[in-house]
Amino acid sequence: MKIEIFGKGCAKCERTEAIITETVKRLGIDAEIVHVRDLNEIVGRGVMVTPAVAVDGVLKISGRIPSESMVRQWLSK
Repeated sequence: MKIEIFGKGCAKCERTEAIITETVKRLGIDAEIVHVRDLNEIVGRGVMVTPAVAVDGVLKISGRIPSESMVRQWLSK
């Protein structure tokens, strides 16, 4: 599983990464977590508002911090 966090490094983006990392650890899931900070790549992937998160290439959220329960839902599918 590959989880991508899109954002230049603002506080909301960092919080999003922390929530995802903590949730992955709690669930014991083997996942690659990548923080994409390059603006050209972010826009090239269709993300217009950050923070944003994609799981296995599918955009799950954009423009807000996900809750732990949202992340759990994404990872259980």
